[in-house]
Amino acid sequence: MSDIEVYRAEGQAAATGGDLYGFTVTKWALPATYPPFAALLFVPTTWISLTTLKITCVLVNAALLALLIHLSCKAAGLRRAAYSAPLLLTTTALGLWLEPVFQTLVFGQINLALACLVLWDLGRPDGARLKGFATGLAAGIKLTPAIFAVYLLITGRVKAALTALAGFAVSVLLGALVLPEATVDFWTRRMFETQRVGKVWIVDNQSLQGLLARLLHTTDPGLWWLAAAAVTGAAGLWIARRVFVRRGLDLWGVLATAVTALLVSPISWSHHWVWCIPLLAALIAHARRAAWRWALVAAVTVAFTARSMWALYHRGTLALHFDWWRQLLAAPYPALGLALLAALAWWTRRTPDRPGARGGRPGVHVPSPRADAHRPARATTG
Repeated sequence: MSDIEVYRAEGQAAATGGDLYGFTVTKWALPATYPPFAALLFVPTTWISLTTLKITCVLVNAALLALLIHLSCKAAGLRRAAYSAPLLLTTTALGLWLEPVFQTLVFGQINLALACLVLWDLGRPDGARLKGFATGLAAGIKLTPAIFAVYLLITGRVKAALTALAGFAVSVLLGALVLPEATVDFWTRRMFETQRVGKVWIVDNQSLQGLLARLLHTTDPGLWWLAAAAVTGAAGLWIARRVFVRRGLDLWGVLATAVTALLVSPISWSHHWVWCIPLLAALIAHARRAAWRWALVAAVTVAFTARSMWALYHRGTLALHFDWWRQLLAAPYPALGLALLAALAWWTRRTPDRPGARGGRPGVHVPSPRADAHRPARATTG
């Protein structure tokens, strides 16, 4: 649980006025990489012993996994699964075996908390009070959720997008008021230092940059990655908007946005892919009685439980010298993410914009994936 030690050190630095970005902890010499606002939230971790903190972190993450499953099932229209306690407990126990979830617990990470915050916020009806604010706060903790504000904007929900911007601004302002020097340091220098986070080419990194680095056998894919990230980012957001506008399925739009963020981020550790939970819920909701769809659910589940990247011998720089057939095993998540975006693009290729949804105007009602023609649309995620 090395990351929880970093969070604790960040909280200690924030509480005592120490150099937030000048320390390293654990035998891996890990530094702080989050904005100052996150350090303020980590101050309570210093109030208890490290052992107690680790136990608490495991219990809280297990509870957050149950909450994420509940939110995912609700967003996907799986009402019975979302509200049945025995089924929820069972799926939570099984969900612990998903590699991103397991790694989140192993490292003591906050991925489940951020996913719950964003999915709860975006799952509220359009026009709900302060919709987007929680998403902005999530971006203030860890920058990548900021892409969901862009998703709200391009789907015509301008008020929610501006509210997300306000939430982000509040997080930056609070950090600046309490930690002014650290705030200037982070936003002018530290946020651009990708090397502080880790090596981009190791198999832990399940982003496009990690995939390209291993494919090209280089520690720095440079312009190749920048070009691929720019194209993927634009295409991913375009697909997310089209799913919302043409199909009216907000959950799939959110998933397309999440996958896009994970792909284009310089580093997306495998435990960042906890969005596999709502992805599996959405796939199950659409499976119904089609055998091939259930086969797809099974294949995606296997991809997120197989741990193929860890099965490869990758010590030192070996990951830079993989044969072609090892590349897919080393990058299962970016391969799956690209396949998802391609599938969503194909799925919506001949579907016209829904009446009243052209341009993604605010107030579009979003039906459940299981909604029938006689069932009224709902303005909730999915």
